[in-house]
Amino acid sequence: MMEDFKNQALRFGTDIRFELIEKVDFSGPVHKVWSETGHEMHAHTVIIATGASAKWLGLPSEQKLMNKGVSACAVCDGFFFRKQEVAIVGAGDTAAEEATYLAKLCSHVHMLVRKGEMRASKIMQERVKNTPNLTVHYNTETLEILGEEGVTGARIKNNVTGEETTLNVTGFFVAIGHKPNTDLFTPWLDMDEAGYIKTVPGRTFTNIKGVFASGDAQDHIYRQAVTAAGTGCMAALDAERYLSEHAII
Repeated sequence: MMEDFKNQALRFGTDIRFELIEKVDFSGPVHKVWSETGHEMHAHTVIIATGASAKWLGLPSEQKLMNKGVSACAVCDGFFFRKQEVAIVGAGDTAAEEATYLAKLCSHVHMLVRKGEMRASKIMQERVKNTPNLTVHYNTETLEILGEEGVTGARIKNNVTGEETTLNVTGFFVAIGHKPNTDLFTPWLDMDEAGYIKTVPGRTFTNIKGVFASGDAQDHIYRQAVTAAGTGCMAALDAERYLSEHAII
């Protein structure tokens, strides 16, 4: 599908470059960006769609089994584990929401909480407690995710008793948060405390004229491909209108 999108863009004369941007300057009406090769580009409008990266536990086995049973998105991948036993790591609202979502699909869900209590809101905690096929393991950390070609289990440790046990799960979900890929724009754009770019409600405008933000770089709630594509379309339309209103096109 992405190849189809690329080919369509090429048909309309889009200049596609596979480079990382290392520096930006939004100080003037013409914005400047510099790529990793040192190439300097000027533009009247810039659309930021750098997304957000999931936070991981940092286990070697986690990386080895990525996309082989290890996932950071229950909504995206939960369907593949229907009627199976899975584990999810996290203690906040997102983890609680994803755990209860998985419980609707899976035979049993093990929720691994590092401390003795959850950070989730009381409402979300109540939902977790009232889900019969969801077990919360407090004071628990993951030592290793087991499996070769796919997840077969998870070795966990109780930080209070020191006891180590193995969960027989076929799916392992990590829900300890995301980090938006927006550090590059910190000197220029308004962001919230987590680093998500602030935009005008219902639009993609940032605090800098001619700079627009879309997708997970500015959305910390939905984080879905379809919503990112939607705001990407909005940003393109906003950029086009900006250029028209300023008689640039």
